[in-house]
Amino acid sequence: MIDLRSDTVTRPGPAMLEAMMQANTGDDVFREDPAINELEAKCAALFGMEAALFCSSGTQTNQIAIKCHTQPGDEVICDADAHVYQYEAGGIAFNSGASVRLLPGDRGRINAAQVEQAINPDDIHKPPSRLVCIENTSNRGGGSCYDFEELKKIRSICEKNGLSFHLDGARLFNALITKNETPAQYGALFDSISICFSKSLGCPVGSVLLGTQSFIEKARRVRKILGGGMRQAGFLAAAATYALEHNVARLAEDHLHAKQIAAALGNCPFVQTVLPVETNIIIFETKNNTAKKLVEQLKKEEILCHAVAPDRVRFVLHLDITETMVAAVIRKIQSLQF
Repeated sequence: MIDLRSDTVTRPGPAMLEAMMQANTGDDVFREDPAINELEAKCAALFGMEAALFCSSGTQTNQIAIKCHTQPGDEVICDADAHVYQYEAGGIAFNSGASVRLLPGDRGRINAAQVEQAINPDDIHKPPSRLVCIENTSNRGGGSCYDFEELKKIRSICEKNGLSFHLDGARLFNALITKNETPAQYGALFDSISICFSKSLGCPVGSVLLGTQSFIEKARRVRKILGGGMRQAGFLAAAATYALEHNVARLAEDHLHAKQIAAALGNCPFVQTVLPVETNIIIFETKNNTAKKLVEQLKKEEILCHAVAPDRVRFVLHLDITETMVAAVIRKIQSLQF
């Protein structure tokens, strides 16, 4: 099977497994796990931020950040397709008691004018606007990337109005490679950043939350409350450190493979349109709401993918997809009788 369902399906290769086996571990709740301490310090330095916290998932880092930035009754502003709203099980309401203002963005990306208009006035009838969350790249936007100048404008609006600014950077390194940007640029812009290692970077588990020292101290307490205090988790942190050192530059291969498959899909009779491909995600619209049937047919052709809507199918490229597999996918979709 060629598994294009998600970049979360990757398995550690021999070199990553070796790095994990060689990890020097301890009790992280006591802050005595050397591998985790090393990863947190490395990530903080990379982004030019004061501190970092290793967590089990991107959902956990996002939810911890939202909890730290808000009080019950506050409001969070984000795109209607944002992962923090669509795929985190109602966590904003459950964990933080906050409401959400959803904005209709462009392929998952909101702009400064929208944010400014969405900020509530000082009115006791309305929840205080407290936090802006953006996702880069946008999953439901087909791996779309923000323009950095627009992010700077949003930051300015947040500062002007006393709002915090959080980045769900689950696939941020894809954006950095595509846009030729640096982690330090983002570290200077956001109050908190979540980066995920179990997606494009190919690790089995793990995300890191970044922020100021005081913010991360608060986040560490919230992580404990949520049951996220891990013990000898340095084996997992060692995989993330390996990924940072070896799996970032190669993301360009995934982006190239995605563009090659997207070009082939554009000529298939069962495809209505293909969303612009910037990184490793392809979302295409099928004709006559046939996405689920197409996914079933592709499975028979030994291609696994995901229907994200009645008329939309998603392919995600990752480090386990080889050039040979890409060629096979193109051949099969071009010859598909559907």
